[in-house]
Amino acid sequence: MPARSALALTAAAAVALVLAGCSSASRISAPEQEEQASAQPSGLERTRAWAGDQGAPVAAIAGGLLMLRDLEMLKVEYLAGALVAFAIYDPLAPTWRIEVRESGASRVRMALRMKSLITGGDGEARQVFLRNAREMVEAGGFAGYEIVHYEEGVESTRPFAHRYANAEIRLLRSQIFPAL
Repeated sequence: MPARSALALTAAAAVALVLAGCSSASRISAPEQEEQASAQPSGLERTRAWAGDQGAPVAAIAGGLLMLRDLEMLKVEYLAGALVAFAIYDPLAPTWRIEVRESGASRVRMALRMKSLITGGDGEARQVFLRNAREMVEAGGFAGYEIVHYEEGVESTRPFAHRYANAEIRLLRSQIFPAL
């Protein structure tokens, strides 16, 4: 029953939001209202347009909730399992963790480490490295950079293996315009 009441509460909130969006208090005179009414779509037409734009996501969420309710998957055990799986996988976390250290006047070392549970991105270490090197050059006002050292591989750790990449770059000043 708690799942049914939660679903009813969600549906009631959605209906209230739709109805609140349809109502408006008018503060103009009757002749002005008639002029605007002929030029602007009615509240029903605006609601239909909004439903046409937002209808698919709302229908998908409502349909998903109804399907989960019918399959009896809105129980606390299932929701807790989904929360644990989300916490372990963490799809919103960045794929690569990057540590940057200075190793001299114009040298920078970068250590990239990929997260454990991934759904792709195996060949993107060099792209991530190049993008971060370019950002450092632009942020520091340098003319460019030179790759001194670059390696990538896989650390076989338990319980999951990690991809890694280590690199060292030398930041270059402009030879033509040394003040840059």
